[in-house]
Amino acid sequence: MKSYKLDIKKIDDGTLTDILENSNFKKFRKSQIKTWLFKKNVNSFEKMTNLSKELKRFLSKKFDINSLEIISKSKSSDGTNKYLFRLHQGNEIEGVLIPSNNRVTACVSSQAGCSLDCSFCATGKLDLKKNLDFYEIYEQIFVLNKESHKIYNKNLNNIVYMGMGEPLLNYKNVVQSIRLACCPNEGLAISPKRITISTSGISKMINKLAHENLRCNLALSLHSADDEIRSSLMKINNSNNVESLSKSLKYFYEQTKIRPTIEYILLKGVNDKISDANKLASFCKNFPTKINIIEYNKIDNGLFEKSSSSNTETFINCIKRKNIPITYRISKGKDIKAACGQLVNQGK
Repeated sequence: MKSYKLDIKKIDDGTLTDILENSNFKKFRKSQIKTWLFKKNVNSFEKMTNLSKELKRFLSKKFDINSLEIISKSKSSDGTNKYLFRLHQGNEIEGVLIPSNNRVTACVSSQAGCSLDCSFCATGKLDLKKNLDFYEIYEQIFVLNKESHKIYNKNLNNIVYMGMGEPLLNYKNVVQSIRLACCPNEGLAISPKRITISTSGISKMINKLAHENLRCNLALSLHSADDEIRSSLMKINNSNNVESLSKSLKYFYEQTKIRPTIEYILLKGVNDKISDANKLASFCKNFPTKINIIEYNKIDNGLFEKSSSSNTETFINCIKRKNIPITYRISKGKDIKAACGQLVNQGK
């Protein structure tokens, strides 16, 4: 029977220190190894030049270094770049680099596939293959930051957990990946203020997130403040209704003093009426917030169309009159299916 080596990236600090000391290696080697794995993202023990030959041989016999690889790249006419990554187990995910106003945003995935089946989202039509390990999420950030240097000659300005999957259904790994990305010693020393978790809305996990002291941003994909409409768009609303989400966002703000963002896709004849705007405004009065109106990106099922220009303008002006900050976000990368809701591993 084939024996499998341990994945060293999964080994926690205490366990790795114990393994080293029990094999007569100094415990400070743990930090050196972690720095090579995460701060420098090497894929071979031989590249860890400050380790002894004996230690490198030991590590090679006992552990594997599993890494994701770039399978393909697509470039949009607007400068957006989409990446197809293959994980070491063979599953594939997508990540996106989005340039805008001298800034670069990385959109990363937290799951391979998705289980939520939101009716307006192509990603939701995929089966959920796996929760990504924390290092698989982190490595997307590392690789996309490296690509940002190569393409735009600058570091990432923002990281959004808005790719494939629901981040709060992979809670532990998402939190660990953020801590690592923000770590100055072993990670990338990214400010948590530059990181946003986008969720379809899981109330108890939002409440839990309020106590993690991550200091990152939170965005809720609401898309309707009416339970009946929202349930028709997002099945998750049947177990996490509008009232419960309002309470959890209020609690999140009270605990963190971080203003959550409300994401809202305007769909023609579905959630773009004045009555919908009034309900959204009422929802947003319960806590300090800002609203992002998102342009709908058509997917293959053809169930929806984006709201007309006149309805969009009327909707936004209605919110503005109620003194709630609101912006309209035009999606980028539509021609390469890299925009919101379009990540589907096309061709698979």
